Amino acid sequence: MYKFLPNTPSSAAPETFSPYRSLNDYLRETFGEKIYKLALDGGMSCPNRDGTARTGGCSFCSLGGSGDFAEPLHASVTEQIEAAKQRVKGKMKGGRYIAYFQSYTNTYAPVDYLEALFTEAVSHPDIAALSVATRPDCLPDETVALLGRLNTVKPVWVELGLQTIHEDTAAAVGRGYPLSCFTDAARRLKAAGLAVVVHVILGLPGEDRGRMLETVKFLAGFMPRIDGIKLQLLHVLKGTRLAGLYEEKPFPVMSRGEYIELLICCIRLLPPDIVIHRLSGDGPKHLLIAPLWTRDKKAFLGAFQKMLRESGAFQGEWFDGSTAPPSI
Repeated sequence: MYKFLPNTPSSAAPETFSPYRSLNDYLRETFGEKIYKLALDGGMSCPNRDGTARTGGCSFCSLGGSGDFAEPLHASVTEQIEAAKQRVKGKMKGGRYIAYFQSYTNTYAPVDYLEALFTEAVSHPDIAALSVATRPDCLPDETVALLGRLNTVKPVWVELGLQTIHEDTAAAVGRGYPLSCFTDAARRLKAAGLAVVVHVILGLPGEDRGRMLETVKFLAGFMPRIDGIKLQLLHVLKGTRLAGLYEEKPFPVMSRGEYIELLICCIRLLPPDIVIHRLSGDGPKHLLIAPLWTRDKKAFLGAFQKMLRESGAFQGEWFDGSTAPPSI
């Protein structure tokens, strides 16, 4: 099994060296076994959909609220967990799971509702950890305190949808909160002892390579250190405002080679202790408009591993200052 060794030269033996800290490796190190995520639905909406901030959601967000692979809403969390286990049984034989509340904004509810929902999840014997996807503007102090208490029972990760640090891009996609809101929420979560995972979208309209890498550099240097990052390639999905813009006037989307080259730069910039939870993401094939090459995930991962290996790149290579990156 590959072992992540930060700042190890790329000539190291492959059985002892992994060039980046993957989620799979982190889970095996932490829990001592393969852990699989179960995507669940907490039955919540989003301030970008119900009119509190706007309607229609962020321009890239599908009708499923970025939870297109989540288990359909059932009468209870326990029923969702059991149904989701059945869906993934072909990929995993036994073991434990992460309860991942993915759809829409999963702290956008009264704290007593959240407490009942999340407590039921962490009480399930097969659940090893709780992961909650949300927005930084939906984390009042009482909700952070609740998540902190649950974190004493089982590990809790809070996933924040930042996407970009650039305010003009954020306004264009309708994110609905300033960068200062993200920094405040991330610091309050860390102060409560919670793990913070940040979502970044690469390829947003109007952002060139330099602007995308500025977002990654910002997160690489953010203090207190974030725990994980999800690098998501922009998918143009049917039913989104972005799809309407793309069909009216198509904007450039990255080729597979361009995206892999950018991804390797991101890995080099990130400090070696940050866990990389995602490399590209998946757009539901029946909704995907562009880029169509993402339909073949196996081919993408194979090409990525090949280019990463040939480049000799590794996580933290440009972070510690020992190697100067090219101008970005």
